[in-house]
Amino acid sequence: MKTIVAISTPAGNGGIGIVRMSGDSSLEILKKIFKPVKSGDFEPNVMRLGEIIDSEGNVVDQVLVSYFKAPKSYTGEDICEVNCHGGYIASKKVLELLLENGATPAAGGEFTKRAFLNGKMDLTQAEAVADLINSKTEKEGKASAAQLEGKLGRNIREIKDGIVDLLADIEADIDYPEYEDIEDVKNERIISTLDEQIEKLDKLEKSFESGKILKNGILTAIIGKPNVGKSSLMNVLLKEDRAIVTEIAGTTRDTIEEYVNLKGISLRLVDTAGIRDTEDIVENIGVEKSKKALNDAELVLFLVDGSKELSDEDKKLYEEIKTKNHIVIKNKIDLDEKELSLNDGNIVKISAKTGEGITELEDKIEELFNLKNLESENELIITNIRHKDLINKAKNGLIKANNTVKDGLPVDMISINIQEAIKDLCEILGESISDDVLNRIFEKFCVGK
Repeated sequence: MKTIVAISTPAGNGGIGIVRMSGDSSLEILKKIFKPVKSGDFEPNVMRLGEIIDSEGNVVDQVLVSYFKAPKSYTGEDICEVNCHGGYIASKKVLELLLENGATPAAGGEFTKRAFLNGKMDLTQAEAVADLINSKTEKEGKASAAQLEGKLGRNIREIKDGIVDLLADIEADIDYPEYEDIEDVKNERIISTLDEQIEKLDKLEKSFESGKILKNGILTAIIGKPNVGKSSLMNVLLKEDRAIVTEIAGTTRDTIEEYVNLKGISLRLVDTAGIRDTEDIVENIGVEKSKKALNDAELVLFLVDGSKELSDEDKKLYEEIKTKNHIVIKNKIDLDEKELSLNDGNIVKISAKTGEGITELEDKIEELFNLKNLESENELIITNIRHKDLINKAKNGLIKANNTVKDGLPVDMISINIQEAIKDLCEILGESISDDVLNRIFEKFCVGK
């Protein structure tokens, strides 16, 4: 394989910039442009101080370089890393010199892809690398770290091994019934074993509901008629003036989206235009976008003006949101408060102007989504839709096999279902996966990882 190179640190000003190279020719290429302070052979896992020199003998930068000898490296190949000064110029120039001397530009995720292909990690761990890099909250990071450590891979492997052992016994009993030392596989044992593995897969699949919240956050639409304080609420949750706030009804003409960290979980807040009938063409576009946000939302924060009686518009909106996960927010309680004629168990009183009641609102969201129990270090949580779909396929294959046995049909009829389930679990681990799927997974990675 070609020796690849990429800048592994983000562009922009910073203390250091890291240029990473992997492949059989890494050390040979590095030596062409690196002049160490002290002469001598490169020792693996030791950093050396020196200078990067261009083709004309000019010093580009003073750097620290490290050398990791195969197979004891991230990719399982020889790796060299150049730690130069941060900023745009130094790392870019080092990259150019390495390319001029024989290295090839790395594709997105190619270092981690090589680590997977060289057996340094299974595919669940490789995918966890990207998830950890992209984590927006601490809890999401912990879930990704657990998978990077191999927790999911071990769990899937354990289930797969149990199914493989069962299939081996079934096929041995079918092929060699005359051998007395091969235990007869009884229907009760098959059903019991399948039930056990189905239960494990079902638990993993159900954990995706929590995992989806950890990874994607909760899509939260702030809904209400004009001038009830939707933009003010967004600003107070974000702790910054993100949305324009005026006394003029209909100020917000478009949806505004921002992320806020709520007790370790990401809320994807969508501040919407006030929903009302209007002849204003621009405002009407905003209203249509608000209705779409309402339809897509996993949580609706429905604001009403607590200083006024509920209007017909309020009541009409409430009928649209009451069947969704929602919280009715009675805003403007710092003014003369009116009674709220709604029989709803999810009502919170706030003042977006003074901040009163915001803690209670956050507590209500935590309660509604049971966020306190999303402690990823205590149990395995699936966060990847690819894993969830394959787990579902494997589980359904085993259920089909189990029902076949329970219906009294011949045992040899379930082998295909079990083999398909094993294949699905192998695909999660990357033990059986097409190049197209593999490329789609790694093309989502950043270059340099």
